Amino acid sequence: MALRACGLIIYRRLQPGCPSSKVGNNIEYLLLQTSYGTHHWTPPKGHVDPGEDDLETALRETQEEAGLDSRQITLVEGFKKELQYAVRGKPKTVIYWLAEIKDHNMEIKLSDEHQDFRWLNLEEACKLAQYKDMQAVLRDAQQFLSSKA
Repeated sequence: MALRACGLIIYRRLQPGCPSSKVGNNIEYLLLQTSYGTHHWTPPKGHVDPGEDDLETALRETQEEAGLDSRQITLVEGFKKELQYAVRGKPKTVIYWLAEIKDHNMEIKLSDEHQDFRWLNLEEACKLAQYKDMQAVLRDAQQFLSSKA
């Protein structure tokens, strides 16, 4: 059976109400660095627990891994991306939604699963994310936000 995980791509606007032409310079994405394995950088995400739906998982994992609960973020309608890849020879599906943090100065509280976090513009986030499919999801999120601005 395939592994299934869900998470949120969290972003913040540095200058709320900024014109669409400046979306690229105005958006930062939250990436967390794992405290295990290769210490890779990823948005908050985790495995689906029995009886949980995908979005519940994404919200729970964001709370557990970054200390952000559903009252502190706003889900962005119309953005949902699914990644499929192999982990140690087993298929894995990861679903991401997009969410904006309501207070861009909100404190991030890491779990033991992570050792660091950063708010990064698109290019910096893509450099740290390393995996091409994760980079593509970040670029898709940026494009989506630019088209809605």
